[in-house]
Amino acid sequence: MSTTHTARNGPLAGVRVVELAGIGPGPFAAMLLADLGADVVRVDRPGGAGLGIDPARDLTNRNKRSVLVDLKAEDGPATVLDLVARADVLIEGYRPGVAERLGVGPEPCLARNPRLVYGRMTGWGQDGPLATTAGHDIGYIAITGALGMIGPDPDGPPTVPANLVGDYAGGSLYLVIGVLSALQHARAHGEGQVVDAAIVDGTAHLTTMIHGMLAAGGWQDRRGVNLLDGGCPFYGVYETSDGGHMAVGALEGQFYAEFTRLLGIGIEEAAALRGDLARWPELRAAVADRFRSRTREEWTSVFEGTDACVAPVLSLREAPSHPHLAARATFAEHAGLTQPAPAPRFSVTPGTLRSGPALPGADTAAVARDWAVPALKTPETPEIQETEA
Repeated sequence: MSTTHTARNGPLAGVRVVELAGIGPGPFAAMLLADLGADVVRVDRPGGAGLGIDPARDLTNRNKRSVLVDLKAEDGPATVLDLVARADVLIEGYRPGVAERLGVGPEPCLARNPRLVYGRMTGWGQDGPLATTAGHDIGYIAITGALGMIGPDPDGPPTVPANLVGDYAGGSLYLVIGVLSALQHARAHGEGQVVDAAIVDGTAHLTTMIHGMLAAGGWQDRRGVNLLDGGCPFYGVYETSDGGHMAVGALEGQFYAEFTRLLGIGIEEAAALRGDLARWPELRAAVADRFRSRTREEWTSVFEGTDACVAPVLSLREAPSHPHLAARATFAEHAGLTQPAPAPRFSVTPGTLRSGPALPGADTAAVARDWAVPALKTPETPEIQETEA
C-alpha cells in the first residue's frame, strides 16, 4: 500500500481538515475522516500529549499528517489561522473556552474562513452546569441512563463497556455526522458553522429505541430483566467447558428453534420454556448446562453455518483470524500493525490505509508546501507562494 499522500482515495478526497491535537474521541473522528480520504493535518504541540503511548503505534493518527505548532507562542495562533484559511473543517476537543483563550476559537476562525465547519468535541457540551468540569466516558454514559442498563445482574453493578459507548459511539461518530452535514450545507450555501458534539447528547440519542420501548411498556427501567440486556435466556453469553464463552442472539422463533435443536434441548420442552417467562430461569439453567458440556471450539463447529444466531466470544487478538472477518478483510496489516480496516465501504471511492500513525511534526515541510502556509516553513522547505485556497 502507498504510504504517501499524493494519490488520495475515498469519498472525502479533496477535503482539508485541521485537527487540533487532543485525546480520545476527537482524534478518532479525525481518523475516520482521514480513512475516507480527507487530508487531515494534525496540529501537535511541542512535547506531545503526555499520554505515554508510542506515537508510532497510535492508530487513531493513521492516514494523517502532523505539524508542530506551539499555540502559546506569539505566532502560534496566526499559524493555525493560516491553515484554517485553507481548510474545510477544523476539529478541536478542548474544554469550553480554551480554544477561545488560545486565539483559535470559532470567531477568529470563521472570520478568516466563513465557509469553515468548526467541529467541537466535548463530554458535557459547550454549555450547561457541567460544561467546564472534567469528565470521562464512564461519567457521560452514567448520567444519560446508558450505563445503568448494561449488565446481566439487576441487583449488581452495571457492566463498564470499555469507552466505546460514550467516547466513540456517542462522541466521535456524532461529531463526524455533524461535520459532514455542516460541510454539505457550507458547500451548498457558502456558510460555515459550529458543530457542538457532546458525548452526553450523542449517547442519549443512542438510547432512542429503548426509550420508545420503555414508553410502550416493553422495557423495564432496570437492567438484566429485558429482552436485549441479558435478561432473556436466549439473548446472552454462556460459558463453555474450557472457560470460553458463546454469544446467543436467537430472538425470533425460527432461530430459537434451530438454536435449541442444535443445543440438544427437546422441541416441545424448548417451545414451552420460551413462551413462559416464569420458566425462563429454568431455560437459562438448561442452556448453561448444555454449553458447559463442550469447549468453545466444539460449539463453534456445531453452530457454524446455521441460522441459530450463535457466535464465539473472541478476544481482540483472536478477532482478525475469524474466517468471516478474514474473508472480508475487516482487519488489515499496515507497517507491521494489525488494525481495523477503514469502514464503511464504498463501491466507487473506497477508503484506504495510506500511511501509518503520523509522528508529531514529521510532515511540517510537506504541509507547508502543499497547503501553501509559509508560517510552517522549515529550512528544508522550498520557497512557497502565499495564496488563499
